[in-house]
Amino acid sequence: MHLRRLPAACLLAATSLAGSAAQAADWSDTAISWRTGERFREPFNSENVGKHVFALTHASGYQYGGNFFNLDMLVSDSKDPASLNQTDGAQEAYVVYRHTLDIGKLRGAPIKFGPVSGLGATVGFDWNTKNDVGYNSRKQMLVAGPTVMWQVPGFLSTSLLLLRESNAPSGAFPPVSNVRGRYVYDLHPMLTASWGIPVAQLWAFEGYANFIASKGKSETGADTGAETNIDMQLMFDAGAAMGYKKRTFRVGLEYQYWNNKFGNTAATTRGRGYRAKTPMVRVAYHF
Repeated sequence: MHLRRLPAACLLAATSLAGSAAQAADWSDTAISWRTGERFREPFNSENVGKHVFALTHASGYQYGGNFFNLDMLVSDSKDPASLNQTDGAQEAYVVYRHTLDIGKLRGAPIKFGPVSGLGATVGFDWNTKNDVGYNSRKQMLVAGPTVMWQVPGFLSTSLLLLRESNAPSGAFPPVSNVRGRYVYDLHPMLTASWGIPVAQLWAFEGYANFIASKGKSETGADTGAETNIDMQLMFDAGAAMGYKKRTFRVGLEYQYWNNKFGNTAATTRGRGYRAKTPMVRVAYHF
């Protein structure tokens, strides 16, 4: 499939998946969103990159746990080109899926003590594909580990996950151009948190934080570094303010801090693009 047709195909498949999951759910929330910023960074690229990100997000709960699915379609400007022979920006699809089994619900008795509201087990995967001049990522990652749910307004959960990650890049320049086949990194852990906390009648503070250990050597033989990726949003329920149903149309500001992006460090990139500090605007429609 040609990559320019990939966004529509992924969006169609993801919409079908979200719709099927919602039919069997006790509750569900599905949203389409757009966010944009001018200070994205890419490893080995010294330029700030502008991107538009279109997303489909689905969260749902059922008798024994919950599901989370997110598809991001990222479109870069010309500072992150798709190939040597064009100025069009790169395109990327990134999928995250997590399923959390609530142990208390499974055994028929809630697990609550102190600030803890529940314990669970989480499994899932990440998958991406990108066309760009230098790397052409084809990431695949499986995750599994325990989860703690906390007693807060809204929700807060933390997980300690074991990651099995691989990639099969195909860049135009060495050393990436010398990589053959799919490379599997060392098993490594990730401490992750996700939250959605109301801070006023029409405002909510949402986001996630991933703290990822080094995954050993990269496919080119370079040392990888510990990675920090924190994405925070302050969202305003504009629809409710205008008299519509709550959480139908929301707008807000988003900020992402990403250090050692994908394990690339200052040493391996010569200080180019390994750290991003990206303010964004975000608009979301829930249905």
